[in-house]
Amino acid sequence: MNDSLNTERRYQSGFGNEYATEAVPGALPRGRNSPQRAPFDLYPELISGTAFTAPRHENRRSWFYRRQPSVVAGRYQPYAQETWRTGGDHAVAVPPEPLRWHPVPMPENVADIDFIDGVHTMVANGDADSQHGVAAHIYMAGRSMERRAFVNADGEILLVPQQGRLVITSEMGVLEVKPGEIALMPRGVVFKVGLPDGPSRGYLCENYGAQFRLPELGPIGSNGLANARDFQAPVAAYEEEGEVAYELVKKFGGRFWRAPTSHSPFNVVAWHGNLSPVKYDTANFMTIGSISFDHPDPSIFTVLTSPSDTPGTANCDFVIFPPRWLVMENTFRPPWYHRNVMSEFMGLVYGEYDAKPGGFKPGGASLHNAMVPHGPDEEAFGKASHADLKPQKLDNTLAFMFESRYRFIPTAAALNSPALDTAYADCWAGLKDQFKPGS
Repeated sequence: MNDSLNTERRYQSGFGNEYATEAVPGALPRGRNSPQRAPFDLYPELISGTAFTAPRHENRRSWFYRRQPSVVAGRYQPYAQETWRTGGDHAVAVPPEPLRWHPVPMPENVADIDFIDGVHTMVANGDADSQHGVAAHIYMAGRSMERRAFVNADGEILLVPQQGRLVITSEMGVLEVKPGEIALMPRGVVFKVGLPDGPSRGYLCENYGAQFRLPELGPIGSNGLANARDFQAPVAAYEEEGEVAYELVKKFGGRFWRAPTSHSPFNVVAWHGNLSPVKYDTANFMTIGSISFDHPDPSIFTVLTSPSDTPGTANCDFVIFPPRWLVMENTFRPPWYHRNVMSEFMGLVYGEYDAKPGGFKPGGASLHNAMVPHGPDEEAFGKASHADLKPQKLDNTLAFMFESRYRFIPTAAALNSPALDTAYADCWAGLKDQFKPGS
């Protein structure tokens, strides 16, 4: 293998930058993208993440210089992956109530399961072919992908590890991602997942809609939330033993296909452009909050957003609830009781979530669909209503939310899972009528 696949990880800085990187000096052509003969007789290949005529500030594409073009592959045959679903199944009746799942235990045969086979869809909406909506999955895997690679033609993938590091080898280089960090894999980019810590579990957002981007900051100004410089893109790296058999698994139109290749798909010696996998450490998130009174809207915790055709109403927002100080005076500090036009799928990476200190566990998930009431449980309400309002640090916690304008539809498997918390609604049962007129 090329040294940069084995040594200490190196990265390029920025989100949507015009990156340029070469594993072999001189492999990038100068002054043009597709010369008659590329350096070292490499093949130029363009990957377009947006339409050619997309506005310049939204256009995403990269040029690869590879040992063989990606068109060199065997014929595709159907591949069975029964637990990964695409789009919402409208035949499933979804109750208009809060739903919660306990952490799903690792399967007994987890050592035989790699990332591709370890993905289980929890909820989904939209449609991959019409390029709108998202799906939220969990993954549980115990075997690294060796001579197997994956490419998703239906959408980009946002990975949120909860247990165990991921080493993601892509056509464009290598990302190492630990719990507390996230990785964003563009639609159509080939990758494989290694598991250096053994069995791994986490969350996955599959975005069929507009690409994730950094949210506008508005009155916050020019700095804050997730800063572009803290995103890291890989440097070029390639597998030296290029003539080696691989199995390439492709997700295409909601179905899975497999094809043999006689060479490694990770054969890109150099590349340049602004379409790239990136990773981000949520510890670098510049949290904004109230320093006077009231709990602000959770939109101030947005890391990435996928816009829809309605301004200000997202196809999907990725929101985190990281460590932060609470200093608001005369304020109920946890999130307030709420009904939202947006639908919210939540997960917990580690620690406690302040609105559900007992029932929401790392590796678990909850769903509050559009206009479904939710908020602090009885314990959280009682504690926060009588707390001494000194400055308080919420520490050692990381929750997140995939928020979408479209209703999430759980899969039949999720609704029938033993992990479904059928007593979830009981956490609000003790909230009594406390009205005291004249007091």
